[in-house]
Amino acid sequence: MVRGYARLVLGDVRERVRRPVYLVTLLATVGLGYVAVPAVDSRWTVVDVAGYRGVYDSAYVGTVTALAGALWLTLAGFYVVRNTVARDRETGVGELLAATRLRTPVYLLAKFGGNLAVLVSMLGVLAATAAVMQVARGEAVWVDPVRLLTPYLVLALPLMALTAAAAVVFETAPVLRGGAGNVVWSVAALTLLLGGLSPRAPLGGLGAASVAESFRASLAARGVDASAGEFSLGLTYVDEPLRAIEWPGWEPSGELVATRLVILAAAVVLAVLPALWFDRFDPARGAAGGTPRPRGTGPHTPPGPEHAPRDGAGGPATAPPRLGPLPGPIRAPGAWAVFPRLVAGELRMLVGGRSRWWWAGVAAITAAALLLPARSAPTVLLLAWIWPVLVWSGLGTRARLVGLDGLLASYPRAGARFLAEWTAGVAVAALVGAGPLVRMVASGDAAGVSAWAAGALFVPGLALALGVVSRVGRPFQAVYPLLWYLVLNGVSPVDFLGAVRADGHLTGPPPPLVAAVALGLLGTAAAVAAARSRPGALRAAAGALRERPSR
Repeated sequence: MVRGYARLVLGDVRERVRRPVYLVTLLATVGLGYVAVPAVDSRWTVVDVAGYRGVYDSAYVGTVTALAGALWLTLAGFYVVRNTVARDRETGVGELLAATRLRTPVYLLAKFGGNLAVLVSMLGVLAATAAVMQVARGEAVWVDPVRLLTPYLVLALPLMALTAAAAVVFETAPVLRGGAGNVVWSVAALTLLLGGLSPRAPLGGLGAASVAESFRASLAARGVDASAGEFSLGLTYVDEPLRAIEWPGWEPSGELVATRLVILAAAVVLAVLPALWFDRFDPARGAAGGTPRPRGTGPHTPPGPEHAPRDGAGGPATAPPRLGPLPGPIRAPGAWAVFPRLVAGELRMLVGGRSRWWWAGVAAITAAALLLPARSAPTVLLLAWIWPVLVWSGLGTRARLVGLDGLLASYPRAGARFLAEWTAGVAVAALVGAGPLVRMVASGDAAGVSAWAAGALFVPGLALALGVVSRVGRPFQAVYPLLWYLVLNGVSPVDFLGAVRADGHLTGPPPPLVAAVALGLLGTAAAVAAARSRPGALRAAAGALRERPSR
């Protein structure tokens, strides 16, 4: 059983590390290691304790990069590891495993182990990057492996286990399996991480409070009163470069180590908990969503002779009659002449089939915008533009999901279809945000109207760019709620819709800049789509030449 479990974990890891999303996240993790150990005269920092930092030795570099890695991989790592059960379901591997003696708890633990191994591999790369950066900065060239890796084991590893277990739970829970789960995790993880910075956080939180207390004690020993100094964790810009002090390092207390072990044990229990409701890939239980297919056939199995169409007598269907000669070519209207119909079709695909509850939410948001005071319009707009996040996440991804990307690539004017898809996304923004817009116009809020217009261009542009580049909706479902959450908490540099104000004036980026970024995202998406379509067109042409009968 142990050997079979190891094979399942190893197979998951091998399949996951070959994906582009793993490489992208890994490169971002390496970049995080570089940013977390900036130049000595840099004004950008990741950890700031009352304007001080430690000398770049193994103790300080290991602690700083472990805390930053725990934050980053808890958020982004979840989206790297969360689709392993879905892949088994789509490829039919799950049904093969369900037919064996493999027990459901063992299968879930194997998925948990694979998720954890992938996240730990990225932590290992971050630790190696931290060692390189310590030597490169030159303040302490001797690398102490124990002091470097202890924060990773005590601070980061338990959070990676919790993230790996949460991915298993989200994949097996029917409500959280789709895009809604991605959005829920973005908000839940941010809440968990921000709350974990508090000294009163359950189970020690992130452990950052213990590190901050150790650092303040070192400052107090040198006559520096940092008891009221702010502890900052995250990429921030400071007015002056941080002052370096000799920090003896952080020694985790026995109580903190015990709480870390409790988190690890809780993660294992959480990973096995879905055994209470997991369908074990049984189509009869309806979890797969769709018509049950015969056992032994995968989702891409071509129909055999037994599936051939038959006529009314039960025998094989007769050959179709031969068609006469086709009429002469008919001049079709240009692509731009039918652009309004393209937009209407894209809009129907975006919002068609939405439940009554979704439309009721749109109506409630509109009514709230019209009934509340005018000063509440930016806040209502912030609520309005989180509501269709799952609608926007389909931009740039639907053609691939339904297998029509090759067919649509042969469209004579692909640019018109591409622009129509983005325009439909803008129409959704206008539809959901119509109430706040009317309130702003009625109150003469010109700044709010301009920010509304720029935001209506930006959000679909971001969704389309991420969808085209990644070909899935998960990146937008992860990135956009994060931006939205930052705006909700008053972070003005990322305010794309004019919700953060001071004395009625916008404090975020000017609307023309937001609109320019939106157009830049649209251009990036168009360039990536064009680059991908050329190899496909060449392959299609080569195939047509091969199939041409020889004379």
